[in-house]
Amino acid sequence: MTIETGLTFFLAIFIFGITPGPGILALLARGMSKGGNACVPLAVGMSLSDVCYMLAAVFGLSALATHWSELFTVIRILGAAYLFYLGYKLWTSSPTLDDAPAMRVRGDWWRGFIQGFLISASNPKVILFYIAFLPTFMDITQLTGSDIVIAATLNLSALLIGVVPVGYLAGRIRRYLRSPQAIRRLNRGAGSLMIGAGSYLALRG
Repeated sequence: MTIETGLTFFLAIFIFGITPGPGILALLARGMSKGGNACVPLAVGMSLSDVCYMLAAVFGLSALATHWSELFTVIRILGAAYLFYLGYKLWTSSPTLDDAPAMRVRGDWWRGFIQGFLISASNPKVILFYIAFLPTFMDITQLTGSDIVIAATLNLSALLIGVVPVGYLAGRIRRYLRSPQAIRRLNRGAGSLMIGAGSYLALRG
């Protein structure tokens, strides 16, 4: 992979990462409800899931996407149902003005990571994107081990650089809220975004 190809690949993945979809909506919802720091594990999980899909495309799982489309439909529906559940939890949560204690945030890291991973993994269009996208930049049949490592590193870096700031920007909204009523409205707005992400995933079959 040349430097020019790598830079172009990085830019294309960055744009793909910040394109509105279920992941971005979930990040906005989490940032608005829990703050920017809580978005980091979600973003890491989403980004690593995308890298896994990229590697799957590299190693030939395009055949699975073609011949086992029913499996991906089931995954998509389960992912949409999970997003609906998260949206419901936000809608019904009690308003609080206190940020989560440090210990609770650390304990919540893996939960956020898993949520992010599942949100991205439940969107089969991600692997279809990579199946169509990768041949534009590289001959998959001629990739070496180092090429795959470089591509995966560029992919992960571009996604994180794109999506983490989205969560922090959403988290800044929370700083200006000072009443339980405002927090309740924010939680319901975040829940609506999460439900919207589920609807987006469910309807784009």
